Amino acid sequence: MKLSSYFKSFLTDTVNLNSTRIGLLDSSIDAIKNFIRQSEWTPRNRSFFEHGSWAHDTIIKPVDQGEFDADLLVIVDHVQGWSASDYVTTLSKIFGDSATYSKISKKWDYCVTVTYSGERKVDIAPCVRGRNGDGLLEVCNGKTNEFVRTEPVKFTDWLVERNSISRSNSFRKVTRLIKYLRDIKTTFTCSSVLLTTLLGRQIDTLDKDSELFADTPTALKTIIGRLDDFLQGYSKKPKIVNPYLWGEDFAATWTDDQYTNFRNFVHKYREWIDAAFDSPDRADSITLWRKVFGNDFAKSSEIVAKSFLSEDAFSVHSLLRSSAAHLDDLVETIREYGTSILPNIFNKPPHMRLPPWPRASTWSFPISVVSIFHTSKDGINGTPVRSGQILRPRGGLWFDVKLRDGRSIPDGHRVQWRITNTGAIAMALGKGRGGFEVPQRGNRRWEALEYRGVHIAEAFVIRMSDDVLVAQSDPYHVTIE
Repeated sequence: MKLSSYFKSFLTDTVNLNSTRIGLLDSSIDAIKNFIRQSEWTPRNRSFFEHGSWAHDTIIKPVDQGEFDADLLVIVDHVQGWSASDYVTTLSKIFGDSATYSKISKKWDYCVTVTYSGERKVDIAPCVRGRNGDGLLEVCNGKTNEFVRTEPVKFTDWLVERNSISRSNSFRKVTRLIKYLRDIKTTFTCSSVLLTTLLGRQIDTLDKDSELFADTPTALKTIIGRLDDFLQGYSKKPKIVNPYLWGEDFAATWTDDQYTNFRNFVHKYREWIDAAFDSPDRADSITLWRKVFGNDFAKSSEIVAKSFLSEDAFSVHSLLRSSAAHLDDLVETIREYGTSILPNIFNKPPHMRLPPWPRASTWSFPISVVSIFHTSKDGINGTPVRSGQILRPRGGLWFDVKLRDGRSIPDGHRVQWRITNTGAIAMALGKGRGGFEVPQRGNRRWEALEYRGVHIAEAFVIRMSDDVLVAQSDPYHVTIE
């Protein structure tokens, strides 16, 4: 069944970035534009172009409650004698010298990023117009000191056209749904620009007013089906080029293994979506759609959904009952279905210790765990990691805890971490842990990635005046292959 009303609620309540956060982003962008206009930055004739998921209206709410990204191009005329790196370096300097932005801005290869912790990040990239007198646009690679051709305006226009062909903005809604599927399952890797381009290529001008795009679930079935058909035609990674810049291959950063994995999971999810769409029974259809999108889909429904494991999949409950080690087969199950498949009992293994502090009658504030991957404990540049993301047994994670609005834990409180290892190897070595650990740098804690399994990190906030537990995070799952 299509269950269109449930899709509408699911998008509004779970997937879409809410209007409050969009409003805050707009205010931040306006402030950044005014700051650049009033600065003494050398390039003149500045204009701005919103780019990426934000401009394409395919941005979604981060599933890990972390920052969402927005891209802003600063289009300028060429400065005689300047190299590509000069644009990025000088733009970074005006932000670094500012009392407002110095502590929240950072220079990268192509851009300067302003981070509003726990809330949003804005990437500001210089874009040079007409360097060779031809009116073409180029972004600046500060690392290689090269100018790189770009066509952001035409690419955005192409996506707008794709959406206009579909009905009721169904292309944009489907793109958000598949981005959500990617982020909640963590079973495949695909950048947003690559994913959006792949989906856009599944709509043709002949589809205008077609019933195949009549509503969101129908468009989802159509697009994922066509995408699967396209991918099955390529056993090796194809080029996925910018439709207005044929020299730009969005798939260039994909490894062959990542492509094969993406191809396999699109095929799997196509089967799941077809089954949910085609089911004539409402309760069964809800169950099958939850298999795709997790239990937040149709969460207002009173129907008790059946287990969403397929018949040939491992039974998670059986795995958990069979051993306190949560057998290593569980890692493969998570790879297949994502962490949304884990039942609540997983987060309370027998060797996990209970908090020793008296608990406040109500939590003082909501908190979330965030983590950054580093190859070593003292590494400089790290990569954000989502809960449940499949990781290799190397390097480690710096865990931190923030209020849900991105602010730090208030003064007068201390943090304790409960780290619980699972998996046969860790348990056999007596490394199950499950007790409480102190932070190592501020409120942060470093944990090496060592033992195969699905492990649990949780943050606890204790009020120092009376040693009462006033906040506890949701479990953060660390999956090591």
